[in-house]
Amino acid sequence: MSEHTIEKRAVPRFRVLKGATIAFDGCGVACIVRNLSSSGAAIDLTSRVSLPPSFMLVIEKDQFIRRCHPVWSNGKRTGVAFE
Repeated sequence: MSEHTIEKRAVPRFRVLKGATIAFDGCGVACIVRNLSSSGAAIDLTSRVSLPPSFMLVIEKDQFIRRCHPVWSNGKRTGVAFE
């Protein structure tokens, strides 16, 4: 971010690069977590996937599991909020 960019998030996010899984209906879709906060994350998907209204984000290496829902999408990147 440049010095002129205004952060609009209530909670700042931190850049990460972690492999994760989106889990729903007994399925798992691989993704990459690009940034993370206590309230949400931005994830990259390898292809466009229609996500359900609610799913689990799992970062197995960190034993991190959160129920979340998509908030925005821009191509293969999706912003999610934790419930």
